[in-house]
Amino acid sequence: MATRPRRRKRSSKIAENASKGVIAQLDRGRLHNRFAPVEPLDEEQLALIHDASMALLEDQGIEVMGEQALEVFRKGGAEVDNNGMVRMDRNLVMELIAHAPEMFTARARNPANDLLVGGDVINFGLVSGTPNVHDAINGRRMGNLEDYKKLVSFGQYFNVLTFFGNQATAPTDMPVNSRHLDTTLINLTLSDKPFFAQGIGAGRVLDAANLCAIALGLSLEDLKSNPCAMTNININSPRKLDDSMAYGAMQLAILGQPVTVTPFTLMGAMTPATLGGAFVQQNAEALLGISLLQLIRPGTPSIYGGFTSNVDMRSGSPAFGTPENSLANMAGGQLARHYKLPHRTSACNASNAVDVQATYETQMSLWGSVLGHGNLIYHSAGWLEGGLVASFEKIITDCEMLQHMTQVLQPIKIDLDEIGLDAIKEVGPGGHFFGCDHTKERYKTAFYQPFLSDWQNHENWVERGSLDTTQRATKIWQQILEEFEPPPSDPAIVEEMEAYVANRKEVLGKQEPALEPQWL
Repeated sequence: MATRPRRRKRSSKIAENASKGVIAQLDRGRLHNRFAPVEPLDEEQLALIHDASMALLEDQGIEVMGEQALEVFRKGGAEVDNNGMVRMDRNLVMELIAHAPEMFTARARNPANDLLVGGDVINFGLVSGTPNVHDAINGRRMGNLEDYKKLVSFGQYFNVLTFFGNQATAPTDMPVNSRHLDTTLINLTLSDKPFFAQGIGAGRVLDAANLCAIALGLSLEDLKSNPCAMTNININSPRKLDDSMAYGAMQLAILGQPVTVTPFTLMGAMTPATLGGAFVQQNAEALLGISLLQLIRPGTPSIYGGFTSNVDMRSGSPAFGTPENSLANMAGGQLARHYKLPHRTSACNASNAVDVQATYETQMSLWGSVLGHGNLIYHSAGWLEGGLVASFEKIITDCEMLQHMTQVLQPIKIDLDEIGLDAIKEVGPGGHFFGCDHTKERYKTAFYQPFLSDWQNHENWVERGSLDTTQRATKIWQQILEEFEPPPSDPAIVEEMEAYVANRKEVLGKQEPALEPQWL
């Protein structure tokens, strides 16, 4: 995907790839949203949400665990009581978040994959944070290291995916205290795209920062002007920031690295069962977390995260891709722009299978994210079972949808040659355009060509096995793994990263403390 390319150029590339026998893809590049953002809140509603959020921070506050974080808030001018409740004056909050940049670039191992975050730029990310994986051949299973490698291979392979979230799946066959080293090393060797490190505790993110520095040939001090080691932390809604999340975020802020603050706000369970209540709570929680980052290091790249949906009020189970979820994705973007912050959102579903429900719920969530001008759209490919599963087949179907979405966002070329008045005259009333020169010049590149859809007639479809979309996706992911080749790496750098991982594993295996946070 070249920056703002013409549709014909993209289609030509798809045709070229298809002729080589590989999966038809759009070119890799930066995607801009050429449409105006949809804003579901009017000015009065936006002002009311802001005012109520500030009142919540001033009067009720948010519980913060961990003395280090509480001391930062105390010194920064917040009120901290004996129960760890942090209350902040609205003027202090607004002063702090004003330091965060509206846009920033996160460096990747391959400069061509550097991640621009903010403005009208859209980035689609692979599923992350799942404890299980599933595919139609091997079934459902707990996450493991080999499946983690496969998931990273998919994320690297598809051009339409531009970043990885926090661990595509948990490799439960590896020790809990050191598996983050394995996954970070895989991210930096099987891929050359940006990724989010696990943000649980200062030690894990500091390991990620050290490995990113080695991969880029930088020192930790250099990272302060070269953001690359990112993380996402969740507020434990309602109104609680735990110490592990706080310390992970604080450590990266010290190093000037980007942090996304995402409240986990499910209406009816973690927030009031209304959009208004959810927006106010999400807003207050996100702004408190971003304020902490700016107290640590003014100017820390900070992303306003939103993960607001609802629960099924009959069972209490999370629901995604609902009308409320789609509206929340749009409203979250509106709130982020109000505070001049980049926006992280998600494209999720609650289906238990790669079926019609999974598709329409993902589409609802995806459209809400895109129309709301989300800059980082988490879980864009592979999310299933409400986030309990990373699905191989779902990655394939989602990447087809993401390519469709990408094509919709391309500028339309309209000129006299494209309009083809001569062709209309040539064909005349009642004719057809299949054989005219205008069509023959364009028939290979005129339209988007999918890699997953089957446009055969019924008889040919039956003759070729009557494969449905999921079955075709199963064949495709196997083909990808057969074709996949990791991006080139400098052997000396890989050796240095491997030595770092081996040393840290030895230290952690002796039950020695994690790396000491730099502020201690």
